[in-house]
Amino acid sequence: MSAPSSKPTVSEREAREVAEAAREQEWRKPSFAKELFLGRFRLDLVHPHPMPSAEAAQRGEEFLAKLRDFCETKVDGALIEREARIPDEVINGLKELGALGMKIDTKYGGLGLTQVYYNKALALAGSASPAIGVLLSAHQSIGVPQPLKLFGTDEQKETFLPRCARTDISAFLLTEPDVGSDPARLATTAVPDGDDYVLDGVKLWTTNGVVADLLVVMARVPRSEDHKGGITAFVVETNSPGITVENRNAFMGLRGIENGVTRFHQVRVPAANRIGPEGAGLKIALTTLNTGRLSLPASCVAAGKWCLKIAREWSAAREQWGKPVAQHEAVGSKISFIAATTFALEAVTDLASQMADEDRNDIRIEGALAKLFASEQAWLMADELVQIRGGRGFETAESLAARGERAVPAEQILRDLRINRIFEGSTEIMHLLIAREAVDAHLSVAGDLIDPEKSLTDKAKAGANAGVFYAKWLPKLVAGQGQLPYSYSEFKREVDLSVHLRYVERTARKLARSTFYAMSRWQGRMETKQGFLGRIVDIGAELFAMSAVCVRAELLRTTEDHGRQAYQLADAFCRQSRIRIEELFGRLWTNTDDLDRKVVKGVMSGTYAWLEDGIVDPSGEGPWIADATPGASQKDNVHRPIR
Repeated sequence: MSAPSSKPTVSEREAREVAEAAREQEWRKPSFAKELFLGRFRLDLVHPHPMPSAEAAQRGEEFLAKLRDFCETKVDGALIEREARIPDEVINGLKELGALGMKIDTKYGGLGLTQVYYNKALALAGSASPAIGVLLSAHQSIGVPQPLKLFGTDEQKETFLPRCARTDISAFLLTEPDVGSDPARLATTAVPDGDDYVLDGVKLWTTNGVVADLLVVMARVPRSEDHKGGITAFVVETNSPGITVENRNAFMGLRGIENGVTRFHQVRVPAANRIGPEGAGLKIALTTLNTGRLSLPASCVAAGKWCLKIAREWSAAREQWGKPVAQHEAVGSKISFIAATTFALEAVTDLASQMADEDRNDIRIEGALAKLFASEQAWLMADELVQIRGGRGFETAESLAARGERAVPAEQILRDLRINRIFEGSTEIMHLLIAREAVDAHLSVAGDLIDPEKSLTDKAKAGANAGVFYAKWLPKLVAGQGQLPYSYSEFKREVDLSVHLRYVERTARKLARSTFYAMSRWQGRMETKQGFLGRIVDIGAELFAMSAVCVRAELLRTTEDHGRQAYQLADAFCRQSRIRIEELFGRLWTNTDDLDRKVVKGVMSGTYAWLEDGIVDPSGEGPWIADATPGASQKDNVHRPIR
């Protein structure tokens, strides 16, 4: 038996339909961010700031203390960077510590940490070595434990979760050489055969795949009389006959990660290992990522804290023109940005994580916004740190040490953070994903009006529904609490944050009006206006971050000794954020989007090929995309389980 070798041919509309079918169609719980995009500032959904239980906090703090000791005494980040590999003894030490089971329930041998403390642990481990943070998060955030927790049967949980908690490393396999953010073109197949499925295909960029014991694999089941078919999720044993890890990939950053290319040839997987029904694979993947994405903001928080520490220490020690460089405004503004943004990233991450633990809200937009905002801002912070360090920021830590200076890996953190803008949904894809959720209320009532394939009857019905919805909704966008000078007065202290919350309320309504106007103007062409949609989402991300920092500052005022300082940082961030928001609003309607499309057409047609003259292309020979035709592997297996 062999799988079909041809790649799926998918139209743009079919690809959208696959993506649409995979997303959660209903909103069963409230969503702060969804309301924000609709112009409704529901501060009550995030304030007072949710908190972990005393028991959860104690359990989390006890583990963090053990993990900190391990990272300080057993982890050599420079060695991992130099040798591009986490030593086996470090990974085994993490296993003994229980770090593989941080998110797994205690009844399966895990630690049962909350999302908040899981993220704190990832930030701590990632600060010692980003590769360790990736190892742990790829295993638990998107690997076998999380899909089984959400969709697995009792038998699957009892079989696999104890292994994942202590001994077995897992990986998530979705991407293929010719399939990135468009899963409708997925080519790996799972053909039913009795009580098994037979897998054939090639998976690319399998983080943890080189050392994994268990895999979550997404494959396409052919539709037949007895099978619904569709993209389906499976738990696969990596030592199964027919699995070959053909390559360990190397990258500009995260040099220690075990990321590879995995080929499946006639791999038999028991039907009992299927997660959920046939065709539910993408929905499982997207639901898993709702909270799984929060691991990336956690790593960004750690990076921001480290950037702030180095910026502070270096800028006090380095003198130019008679005073420390921190006292020069050009450098000081960068330090202020790093400090305020680090506070914001921690506020956003902790709030979204605690909301996930509380399970009172639907956080699909909040989690996505946290990932988007944190990955973009952390990259900017690292870039500013390199600039503050000057030539030393461009020099490697090893070179600095060789000539007698402190080995500060500023250039490494810049390289390590770059992938976060691509991991688990690129910035561009996140813009589209969030925009789709943000306009869901509009599409649910008026979508048929702009769908060219709908009948006149459907359009008439949609028009009536839309009339009722907008008659109630639009008047509420005219005025609100943001125009009342004493609103949110509980946030008015020595530093006044109430002004920023009033701004958030007013701006949320302005954002909703802008979105409505754009939908009225472009209708069915709205989905092609990706520049506009990206700016809408970025404004929403800034508003979410402003809300989070104010709520966090008030929490710290009532629970910590540094509440006054928290208010100062929140104020600084909000003022910086407001400048960015106003610029984004200006670019909604004044931009070069139309001109850019013309230039792109010229570039792709070769009109500007003359501009490429005068260089030598150092690229090697070979196809742009590697051949992924199913079949037996012709390469050595570089899989290396760690025991």
